[in-house]
Amino acid sequence: MKSKIRLYYKLFLIIILFINGLIIAAGVFPTLGFLYSARDAKIKQNALKTRWLRRFSAIVNLHIIKDGELPERRAILISNHISWLDIIVIGQYLPAYFVAKSDISNWPVIGYLARQGGTIFIRRGDKQHIKATADRMVWQLKQNSNIIAFPEGTTTKGDEVLHFHASLFQPALLTKSAIQPVALQYQGTAKEHAPFVGDDDFVSHLIKMLTLDKIEVRLSFLPVINSSGKSRHTISLETRDIIWAKISKGLPADNSVQQRLKLSQG
Repeated sequence: MKSKIRLYYKLFLIIILFINGLIIAAGVFPTLGFLYSARDAKIKQNALKTRWLRRFSAIVNLHIIKDGELPERRAILISNHISWLDIIVIGQYLPAYFVAKSDISNWPVIGYLARQGGTIFIRRGDKQHIKATADRMVWQLKQNSNIIAFPEGTTTKGDEVLHFHASLFQPALLTKSAIQPVALQYQGTAKEHAPFVGDDDFVSHLIKMLTLDKIEVRLSFLPVINSSGKSRHTISLETRDIIWAKISKGLPADNSVQQRLKLSQG
């Protein structure tokens, strides 16, 4: 009975949070754009987005173990991808624009909030759309904005790092922005339940997350990569290997893991 009451209370808080988000996105953001300069409006909007993500984090009871340092200059942060929760985990630590699958733009409420929050949507397999996405990333980086991208293009259960799409690294090279690998590792009960894979839908997965007492995750900001003189393909391989090396340390040393580690090291 207590667990049901706690779940209903969390759902109530989430509904209030989403309503608050809609008000901010539809009313506050345009007002800030009207009242302030573009630079000042962006600062205030980023502060509101970060605060909203932190409230979301508190409701789902995220317990984040953070290590490493945030980038000191504009950067594209490259992370492995496990769940929609990844956005909540990373986004609350620094203002940034996410690169996400175009499917998310059609999600009820969340899609609207993502669009209004400046999320850069990418449609895989559409070369023209990928180029437009890259152009928008370049523009944001030139405005000294940070970008967070998941170049696997899909989610995993957290026990592997898939091939990275190298095209997402080109905007960083064109603008000479920092490239920082980020490793996400869900732990405890969340290790099994947090992955958002297969036929999962957002609402049912959200409810499942709300039933957990806490969601433990290790967030590692790894050293910035030296991209000087390197191609996007070289950097994508190097970034993936660094993230995999970090993640593989916490995995069981079975044959399949060892095999993937050997492959990632070439």
